[in-house]
Amino acid sequence: MDTRTVVIGAGMAGARLARLLAPVCDITLLGDEPHAPYNRVLLADVLAGRYTPDVIALPPVPGGPPGAGGPAAVRRGVRAVRVDREERTVHCADGSAVAYDRLVLATGSNPVLPPLRGTSDGLPEGVHPFRTLDDCLALAALVRTGTRAVVIGGGLLGVSAARALAERGADVVLAHHGPTLMDRHLDPAAGALVRAHLEGLGVEVHTECHVRGLRSGARQAVTGVELADGFVLDAECVVLACGVRPRTALATEAGLEVRQGIVVDDELRTSDPHIHALGDCAEHAGTVYGLATAAVEQADVLAARLGGGDPAAAYTGTRALTRLTLGGAGSLDVAAFGEPAPRPGDDVVQLADATRGAYRKVVVRGDRLVGGVLLGDLATVGALARAWEGDDPLPDAPLLHLLTTDGGF
Repeated sequence: MDTRTVVIGAGMAGARLARLLAPVCDITLLGDEPHAPYNRVLLADVLAGRYTPDVIALPPVPGGPPGAGGPAAVRRGVRAVRVDREERTVHCADGSAVAYDRLVLATGSNPVLPPLRGTSDGLPEGVHPFRTLDDCLALAALVRTGTRAVVIGGGLLGVSAARALAERGADVVLAHHGPTLMDRHLDPAAGALVRAHLEGLGVEVHTECHVRGLRSGARQAVTGVELADGFVLDAECVVLACGVRPRTALATEAGLEVRQGIVVDDELRTSDPHIHALGDCAEHAGTVYGLATAAVEQADVLAARLGGGDPAAAYTGTRALTRLTLGGAGSLDVAAFGEPAPRPGDDVVQLADATRGAYRKVVVRGDRLVGGVLLGDLATVGALARAWEGDDPLPDAPLLHLLTTDGGF
């Protein structure tokens, strides 16, 4: 068995793989952040002040096996800058080099930074993406009661950031270019309920709103967000939540096949059989998932293959729901999966309770559940998600039963 395994990227995918392989392989985990690996899904809870950074830390990577070359090495704050495939060596920014038998790219994704006016020389002070723990801590240090904050982007990440900033007492404006919030995951009715929830917390929401640029003062600190119609939103703090894209530069420079993400097969191998990829940077069967569930499933498959637990293990894709929990006072749970927009001939079951801010909708095609959106009480989500993930035939019962507390099962 090849034992020298180097994992580039200490996010949720890379850290899980290293943790699973450490008992049987000589593992080196390279992470360019200075922090111990952490659960990125919970960053909004840190920003809101509900959790401290240590609470979202992932379990540590255990020591390696005797005779495998020493204990597992977790190297924080070390950025890989080049992969020499011929010599099977990873070169790092600090001048060090690490040899490998197997290399795993778990480089994750980068935040999309839109080409806004006022950013040609870099982001002004007070402007941050919302992708890393350092982003989160920098935003938390800026915000006080009454701080004028603008969140650009009304997807899942932007909604989470707006809610968290409002909980910290900021005066928040959310600017989203789409017609409804979270329009990639939710239908218009559900997006309207999310908007009402945020507005109930004091967030000012603008949809179909296009941002043109950022304004800054003499000290290069942000002072405003300029909209396409010329209106300027006052801002002391700006969050860029405009999406993410796979981080593939290292793979591209190494000559690996890259499309939207780093292309992998069912064994999570790249175009180089000694190099694998997983998580947000990987593209499998034309899909980049960008979901924690997919990252975990991929890490488990690759650990089984490389660690000898199941050399025939294969990754065949992930059917997982998107879930967002907006905690704290007046919490709101959101879950979405599959195709929330029906095709001609599909059956749709929908229940709405405006008083309680609850909404449930499922789309059925033949005897299969193909999509759904649920807000508020998510008592049915477990059974519905299992039916969708397993692509199981639905029970022979009225479709309305799908939205009862047991999901009709």
